[in-house]
Amino acid sequence: MDTTITAGRAQARGWRAVYLPVQSIPYWGLHLGAAYGIYALGVSWSALGWTAAMYAVRMFFITGVYHRYFSHRTYKTSRWFQFVLAFCAQATAQKGVLWWAGHHRRHHKHSDTELDVHSPLFGGFWWSHMGWMIGRDFEGTDQVVVKDFMKYPELRALERFWFILPVAIGVTSFLIGGWWGLTFAFALPQVLSWHGTFTINSLSHVWGGRRYASGDDSRNNPVLALITLGEGWPNNHHHYQSSARQGFFWWEVDITFYGLKALEAVGLIWDVRGVPAHVRDATLSASPPRDADVDERVIEKHAA
Repeated sequence: MDTTITAGRAQARGWRAVYLPVQSIPYWGLHLGAAYGIYALGVSWSALGWTAAMYAVRMFFITGVYHRYFSHRTYKTSRWFQFVLAFCAQATAQKGVLWWAGHHRRHHKHSDTELDVHSPLFGGFWWSHMGWMIGRDFEGTDQVVVKDFMKYPELRALERFWFILPVAIGVTSFLIGGWWGLTFAFALPQVLSWHGTFTINSLSHVWGGRRYASGDDSRNNPVLALITLGEGWPNNHHHYQSSARQGFFWWEVDITFYGLKALEAVGLIWDVRGVPAHVRDATLSASPPRDADVDERVIEKHAA
């Protein structure tokens, strides 16, 4: 990956180059398909129920797996369940887990600077929301910062063929439920899960409150927390990235964390990290703690 490309430079290349590359056709196609399905089929309570359920499943694997496991290693699991988690996460059509984690680790290293590939402060709203992901500039996997996971051949294989899983889900939805199933069990929840996730890039660094001096412009927002099952506490998260819990206090809803604790209770994952009291109770005047999750020494340790 060419890490010399900045968010501002890439966005400035023009909206056609950013939003209309050939590989973005499936992305826009699902948007059109979901819209037409709603128009042609109408909306019922069962349609809303299926959409909400499929959205929630997708969002959990995005937040609990792409983000809190592969990007930050906030809990541990076995090798076989690691594969299951990666398989399910990539079915949400946000590319490979290595690609996702690599870009996210770079985001934390350069948060809200010109080297942050999806900063709204440098690339603007639409670039940070989706342009960086569907354009050509950042298609490659940053293997340097995911050396800890690159050693697993099964993850590299999933990375190469990530697109097969979303296609298989779409086909299965159509075979079982026809056009209704394709619309409300696949296309619509897929589109909503994309944009739900993207709000954390485009909105969470410009809309909300700040509790900690995190060294960037990350902000906490309870509305985004509900939309994303707990990812709406970025100021907490940027203050202390080692925690699987992003809602630091009981009133900060973090549904993903509750799901991870359930998986821990049945023994599928373990060592789910919480938030030390001295970290949680710090103030805006305190210096942010050193982040171990994107520290290259930690990556080297796990890659060995």
